Amino acid sequence: MRRTVVVLACVGAVVVLVVAAVVAVVITRSSTTSRDDARFQESIASFYESPDTPAAPGELIRIEPIDDLDVPGGTAYRMLYGTQRPDGSPAVSSGMLIVPTAPAPPGGRPVLAWSHGTLGFGDECTPSRRYHPTMDTLDFTNWLPSVMARGWVVAATDYTGLGTAGDTYYLIARSEAQDVLNSVRAARDHAPAQASSVYATFGHSQGGHAAIGTAMFADYAPELRSVGAAAAAPAALLGPLFSEQWNTFVAWGIGPSVAVSWPVVYPDLPLEGVLGDAAMSRYRSLADGCITDELPELLLERAEGEQFFDSDPMQNPDWAAAAADQAIDLSRVDVPLFVVQSLADTVVLPNTTALLARTACSAPSPESDVAWIGQVAHQDTAKVGGLVAVDWLQDRFDGVPAPNSCSHPSPIAPADPTG
Repeated sequence: MRRTVVVLACVGAVVVLVVAAVVAVVITRSSTTSRDDARFQESIASFYESPDTPAAPGELIRIEPIDDLDVPGGTAYRMLYGTQRPDGSPAVSSGMLIVPTAPAPPGGRPVLAWSHGTLGFGDECTPSRRYHPTMDTLDFTNWLPSVMARGWVVAATDYTGLGTAGDTYYLIARSEAQDVLNSVRAARDHAPAQASSVYATFGHSQGGHAAIGTAMFADYAPELRSVGAAAAAPAALLGPLFSEQWNTFVAWGIGPSVAVSWPVVYPDLPLEGVLGDAAMSRYRSLADGCITDELPELLLERAEGEQFFDSDPMQNPDWAAAAADQAIDLSRVDVPLFVVQSLADTVVLPNTTALLARTACSAPSPESDVAWIGQVAHQDTAKVGGLVAVDWLQDRFDGVPAPNSCSHPSPIAPADPTG
């Protein structure tokens, strides 16, 4: 027994040393890039400043080309537009607008409203503020060229508070939906885009929550017409997801953003006694960074045995109520739904998507279709499944009746709906 303890202790020490070495290498390699990024952020900061007079929801405040983002068949712009916070007060959001170079059809171009996944709250994490952005780092690989060839405009919100001043509203469905819908309005406000009033949503992870959440709040923009919502690995049912991931590495990835954002909407939401000691001292600084930059540091936290949550936050009534409040409610969705989910996903667990699919099949209105894929990591789901989603969305734009996969057995048992 003593030998086992010694061996385990040595293995643990080696893991910590290896992760620490990774952290050191990453910090060394990124120092020059960080300085260049800081200079770049300073050079574009004025673009993201709020106007003296609040803009109307969906009003385009300013727009400029993103010169170093090469989009086959299209041109990318960064934009700033008016939106609203969950309480209805005025806010601004930034985002990207991507317009095909081919002529628009009569009646204008359909709009695909893209919503990104969890990135962190730092200015440099914001998609439209990205230093030397690429199709891959923006999750556009594989599917965006096809969208440009089909002649769709892409409106891609950054969300309120990311890249702009003010509070952030991570996984707050109403805020995400308003930002998405106002990005479509802003696209229509840019005359050269020739964007029509017909749109669909597509998002990944947090963005999947936003894409389906937009369908819940579609009546916020009654002048627009949605034809469907598509999502890749959507963080849709938050209670079961938290209950299964609270004591894993994933909690260090999403927990800081939740701990910063949710108390803005739920002022009485307790953090003391719910977050672990290490998380209490660092959650805000972690939220203000970028997930990709912080990954080695988060690995080190996990290797040292620190947990973000002290226990399952869904056992706290206030946290459980907030998660239920922000979960996707498919009874409020009346457009067709498409979901692509990897069975190998260790972030948005496939059994939570199986529960979403089961719930969708018992909902009164929408046709739902789930495409299960295997051996694809969470971060690659939108890239691998994007073309399938785009084909599905093309049929919705064309008025083809939506398929329904409810008669097909799920390859995995659904999560416990009670968490």
